[in-house]
Amino acid sequence: MMKTFMDDNFVLQTDTAQQLYHEYAEKQPIIDYHCHLDPKQIAQNRQFDNLGQIWLEGDHYKWRAMRTNGIDERYITGTETSDWEKFEKWAETVPYTMRNPLYHWTHLELKTAFGVRSILKPETAKDIYEKCTALLRTPGYSARGLMLKYNVRVVCTTDDPVDSLEYHIALKKEGFQVKVLPTWRPDKAMAVENPAAFRAYADKLSEVSGVTIAVFDDLLQALKVRHDFFASVGCKLSDHGIERFYAEDYTASEINAIFKKVYGGTQLSGEEILKFKSAMLYEGGKMDWEKNWTQQFHYGALRNNNSVMFKKLGPDTGYDSIADYNTANALSRLLDKLHSEGRLAKTILYNLNPRDNDMIATMLGNFQEGPVAGKIQFGSGWWFLDQKYGMEAQMNSLSVLGLLSRFVGMLTDSRSFLSYPRHEYFRRILCNLIGNDVEQGLLPASELPFLGKLVEDVSYNNANRYFEFI
Repeated sequence: MMKTFMDDNFVLQTDTAQQLYHEYAEKQPIIDYHCHLDPKQIAQNRQFDNLGQIWLEGDHYKWRAMRTNGIDERYITGTETSDWEKFEKWAETVPYTMRNPLYHWTHLELKTAFGVRSILKPETAKDIYEKCTALLRTPGYSARGLMLKYNVRVVCTTDDPVDSLEYHIALKKEGFQVKVLPTWRPDKAMAVENPAAFRAYADKLSEVSGVTIAVFDDLLQALKVRHDFFASVGCKLSDHGIERFYAEDYTASEINAIFKKVYGGTQLSGEEILKFKSAMLYEGGKMDWEKNWTQQFHYGALRNNNSVMFKKLGPDTGYDSIADYNTANALSRLLDKLHSEGRLAKTILYNLNPRDNDMIATMLGNFQEGPVAGKIQFGSGWWFLDQKYGMEAQMNSLSVLGLLSRFVGMLTDSRSFLSYPRHEYFRRILCNLIGNDVEQGLLPASELPFLGKLVEDVSYNNANRYFEFI
């Protein structure tokens, strides 16, 4: 019998999968330990004007699909077109996204946030836009209202070391029910490819830290001051957005010379760039270990491929893709160096190229150690892998080469307050994987209570324990 699209058992193919989801996963709160939400919008409790604004503002996933569908750029990022005009073009695109995760995300968000079960297409666009827009103008659909609606307990934003964290501080003082914590993202302190931009950033870092920067150790001290400040505001994680891992051999004198060279405005050689980045990842890892933070590495993106559009729109506008780097040796050397010194922090590794799934899953086992269960984690399917096939592949690799039961689970990695259903999507996929194994006799039906606990742990409990949030 043909199943109904997006019904209560969406994705859940067996009775056991349905039982695991509805009895164990569905009720779990959300810990969103990596996202790109703007803390200012949370602090000011932004009220969105309409559905087009909350859905299309900054969403480069949708922008890529619209461009592929032949939509003119003025309906995507243009300033001369209205939110409704852009939404109308998105509705025109949606039917063509079938089998792309956007089709599932779109209708899951409509259903869970607004109670809309209609299929979005040109014929339904106006009614859906008006109904959702009316709801968005009510208090329960503000930025904070949506977080509470989805039972979010913790959110970790992504923040530069020079950030004042004023909005995190304000939210903490106010006592907002959801913990909104900063995440340390020091990418610009490593970006020595452009000497002028690096010098400007170092000068800003000097200003906010109160440390005069003249040599490499000064840079580290300035970062340490800000690292301490982030910790005082509740930060528990760092995050690095890197093309690949860096673990070149270097001496202190070499790094000092490289720093003086780039700080003075001279372009570095390729070898010097690699050595500087290697030193920064190592020193950052030591800082994180000292505070019992978790270090995250998102690697493998080839960014800003379209130079014409980069000049027009800047970064994070939908012109990035999966890169093709060999990273295993450098990753192993970095982790081993920190581990050999007893300074390897809890670590989450996110690959963007799916060919690395088994490599990452086996790398974890090299550095696991008690008393932390799953100290080194295989991060959930990220970016282009944040979809049903990608998440299944990641969990299958983790299951057969590690321990799925110790996985810290899902995150949104999103700039949108409507992205929380991605946690539901993930949980349904998780329950379906396990449920299918039970139905096929690959896992014992007699152990259903333990499997239910496993689902609860991966959905919520593991992250809560691992990060020590609550």
